Amino acid sequence: MRIRLACLLSVLLLAGCGVSAPEPADEGILRFGLAGPPRNLDPRFATDATSERINRLLYRRLVEFDPHGLPIPGIATWERLTPTLYRFRLGEEGRRFSDGTRLTSADVAATYGYILDPANASPHRAQLALIDSIETPDADTVEFGLSEPDPLFPAYLAEGILPARVIREGGVLSDAPLGSGPFAMRDWPEPGRLRLERRSDGLLVELLAVKDPSVRVMKLLRGEIQMLQNDLSPELYAYLRKQEDVRVEVRPGSNFSYLAFNQEDPATGQLAVRKAIAHALDREALLHYLFRDLGRTAESIFPPDHWVGVEGLEPYEHSPERARALLKDAGYDAEHPLHLTLKTSNDPFRLRLATAMQSQLEAVGIQLAIRSYDWGTFFGDVKAGRFQLHGLTWVGVHTPDIFRYAFHSRAIPPNGANRGRFRNAEADRLIDRAAGEQDLRRQAALYRDLQRLLHAELPYVPLWYESQILATRRGVEGYRLASDGNYDGLAEVVLVAPEGDVSGVADGWRHAPGPDPRETAGL
Repeated sequence: MRIRLACLLSVLLLAGCGVSAPEPADEGILRFGLAGPPRNLDPRFATDATSERINRLLYRRLVEFDPHGLPIPGIATWERLTPTLYRFRLGEEGRRFSDGTRLTSADVAATYGYILDPANASPHRAQLALIDSIETPDADTVEFGLSEPDPLFPAYLAEGILPARVIREGGVLSDAPLGSGPFAMRDWPEPGRLRLERRSDGLLVELLAVKDPSVRVMKLLRGEIQMLQNDLSPELYAYLRKQEDVRVEVRPGSNFSYLAFNQEDPATGQLAVRKAIAHALDREALLHYLFRDLGRTAESIFPPDHWVGVEGLEPYEHSPERARALLKDAGYDAEHPLHLTLKTSNDPFRLRLATAMQSQLEAVGIQLAIRSYDWGTFFGDVKAGRFQLHGLTWVGVHTPDIFRYAFHSRAIPPNGANRGRFRNAEADRLIDRAAGEQDLRRQAALYRDLQRLLHAELPYVPLWYESQILATRRGVEGYRLASDGNYDGLAEVVLVAPEGDVSGVADGWRHAPGPDPRETAGL
């Protein structure tokens, strides 16, 4: 009962905060509420989800991805000249940096050359390590020579392209980005307030970081921001659906949430313990009661409709009896209970989720302590391996190279993201074989075998793919909600002037009819 009352507290606070008197937003400026600020707007170094999503607006990439995770042309097309030589030709679109200079092959070579230089300590270097040479026959052509064949190589070239001149001069781009994307930086007056200008029409987008989700919703209702995306509790989502001037959209998501284990810990290093936890967690109940069914259970990083997705992975059913038996096999019982610590962020909803997991594990005899931290401290501990269990979400993952990055024994930080120190000779063998396989169908089969192995060995307990949620005020139209939560829809969004008001409109704010903003789209 106490948890249920806490779940409703933020909604009750909103109801009493006088949000019925909205403040009009400035014409021609779209204000987008974020849960946290970007940390680095240099794509060579950015790793947090918010920075990556904003960088997609600022920088163009050689390669994009289709809905099944296969690479498609971005600003370049490609051909495979030999098993270890790829030629990329730059097209015409997206070739102009925001300072007016033209993007050429030299910029592509400088960007990837910088990332590959170990002296620069780019976190993306490991994923590109098979690049052996980069040549630029002309301003529109880049050739990549590989140390070994990899038919999936184009999929690795999704880094934002920077100007060679800025790289050569040692320019700092982390807070002064310069790219050729649909937006350019206008200013960044404070860490939680960033303004971008849409290059096609001058629309200003102000990205405002408002950590507290209840305050973020209140600002939406008051008109201080016009849209927000994700990072809402289900109670706030349900509350917004009832508001007159707010439109709420939902679509299935593809970002993978998981519970990870430290394999070097005496307790969580035991497979029996990891399986006991998997059987103790009732994922369906957590999704239903905490997420209000805004998500679907997951069994692997990739959904089944991905090109390497696996159909038919048998879920770890919720079975307290099986969990207790496994704990007994591992040497734990009522007299010698298992004590574990879960590290998580201090986001209120994530703390509620951790508390619910704590209750489910307690029911089978596991005493779980919860330690919550600000994001920087939490993620620093995760990368350093200072945890027994932690929960995180992989965001925007498209290529199966993630398996090498997250699970190969040679990918322990700082060489990758194998933060749980998972070491398995068969997993390494499958990852290496898949990377060297020239036929994509056979490569997919190897990756499916790998996912079955990971599902059995449980370096992660797969949890779910959370749904994507968008809330907008009246007058915001045309935003496309993506399954991975990116902000690409800002390139097409339109601000619609109030009915009958067509005077004094700024660039990017136009008068046009639109659908009823109270209409909602469900799962």
